[in-house]
Amino acid sequence: MAGAIVATSEVIAATSGLDPVPSLSAVPVDRVLDHWWVFPASVLFALVAIAAGVSGALFFSPFFLLVVGLSPAQAVGAGLMTEVFGMGNGLRSYVKQGVVDYATAKWLLLGALPAIVIGSFAAHYVPDTLLRGGFGVGLFALGGFLLYSDSPEETEPGEREGEFLKQKNAERGTTVVDAADGERFVYPTCWRPPGVALAGLGGLITGLISAGLPEIVTTQLVARCRMPPRVAVATSVFVLAIAAVAGAAVHALAATPVWYVVVWSIPGVIVGGTVGARVGRHIPSGLMERGLGVVFGVVGGIVLATTFGV
Repeated sequence: MAGAIVATSEVIAATSGLDPVPSLSAVPVDRVLDHWWVFPASVLFALVAIAAGVSGALFFSPFFLLVVGLSPAQAVGAGLMTEVFGMGNGLRSYVKQGVVDYATAKWLLLGALPAIVIGSFAAHYVPDTLLRGGFGVGLFALGGFLLYSDSPEETEPGEREGEFLKQKNAERGTTVVDAADGERFVYPTCWRPPGVALAGLGGLITGLISAGLPEIVTTQLVARCRMPPRVAVATSVFVLAIAAVAGAAVHALAATPVWYVVVWSIPGVIVGGTVGARVGRHIPSGLMERGLGVVFGVVGGIVLATTFGV
């Protein structure tokens, strides 16, 4: 079995021109132990992210970049790898609840998957200064988005639909999602092309800075497609889970994964995500999102200042 894995890695390297992914055993034990403090930080980040309903990569990538000292591409890759494991509990819960709109998710993935792959590859070829600057701008923009936009629960379904989209959506019939608890969601089937394009934009940004896809997708599903918030969030998480796996795989193949960091961050997000799912029930999501918007805006400003010496 081990020989087959090594052989597969070598085939991938030969066909793609990338170095095979090294095993965890190749990482010095001392270097792993020196980064023990990543674990409690990851627990805290995951707890807050799950409780607030935002992407955990919004925390991890700047943390890996500014505190751990990784390069921008390594920080993005480690953030995506961590997020893949961190969203496991949430994804399993939504699938079990039966509230994922798989028909819509299939179309969104048509835009998100190739875009996140392209963005993840590009992150390793863009100059570090430019990528770091884009990272700062992205964090600043996402912070503003969280600060000034309504959460899915506060958004009026269809409030940004407009007459043109209303006509387009009306031509596509209705979608029915039957939840496991007996609740039935019936809403107009959304016109696909704008959603595919927006998912592609979110996937490209996520490949470059490890965040952006769920924030863009969830909002447009509620505001443009009149999708119930519960279904929109579940569908967005499903799309992100699959897209993040693809992005993390590209980052792992394109560069040496920082195992000495992710061996602490992955168990940290599993613990923090479990606790955060319970804490989140008692905290207003709108209040959390606006507070985090301020935090991310400040962090984005710090990244820009340290990058360009402003």
